[in-house]
Amino acid sequence: MRNLKLTVAYDGSDFSGWQVQPDAATIQGTLASAIGRLTGEKVRPQGSGRTDAGVHALAQVATFATESPIPAENLVIALNDILPASIRVLQVTEVPVEFHARKSARAKTYRYRIYRAAICPPFLAHYVWHYPYPLDEDAMQQAAPLVVGEHDFTSFAAVDPERGSEEEPVSNVRRVFASTWERKEDELIYAVRGSGFLHHMVRNLVGTFILVGKGTLKVEDVSRILEARSRAAAGATAPAGGLYLVGVEY
Repeated sequence: MRNLKLTVAYDGSDFSGWQVQPDAATIQGTLASAIGRLTGEKVRPQGSGRTDAGVHALAQVATFATESPIPAENLVIALNDILPASIRVLQVTEVPVEFHARKSARAKTYRYRIYRAAICPPFLAHYVWHYPYPLDEDAMQQAAPLVVGEHDFTSFAAVDPERGSEEEPVSNVRRVFASTWERKEDELIYAVRGSGFLHHMVRNLVGTFILVGKGTLKVEDVSRILEARSRAAAGATAPAGGLYLVGVEY
């Protein structure tokens, strides 16, 4: 039995998220089907985390066990021949049997793109949040580091039907290593690196920072919202299309 690690990029626009769902196209389900066609085995690749419907990935990581002798480099070619163009396997490597895409992860980085110009090009529409309205971007940049450190992020966590299962730990405590906003031409980009993220956590952080930019909240209110440990205290959830899983560290 071999344990294989896949690094996968995908455009999440047409998928109902990572996790297999009945009667819905998902990344996990599509990968499982492609692997099954090649190996003849029924497998369910385990991802480093469950990206939501419409969320993209530059380097998601998944693992699965197989008895197939197909060389790793051949699997890359064969899987990409079968998969839709919106999912690409970038790399396949053989890893120790104890390695697990989610349980072995030490850090993840996400990026969120906001398009600030008056007119959003149609070819970008699925990949950014178009927000052309006035924002105090300096205030947003000042607020971002306030979530760095180990905190209970309940205020930024959506109700998750999977919580309490073996798939997810119960604690809402996470450690954020870096949190920044950066302006690049017509885009305002949020980057966050942490030990792990709760359901909708990054999108809820973005929605709250937007309120700081609008002046609805003050910079220091972000610390108060963290301490409140109440979802009602934070901003609305930002749209899925602007969010990317950039990478996973082990």
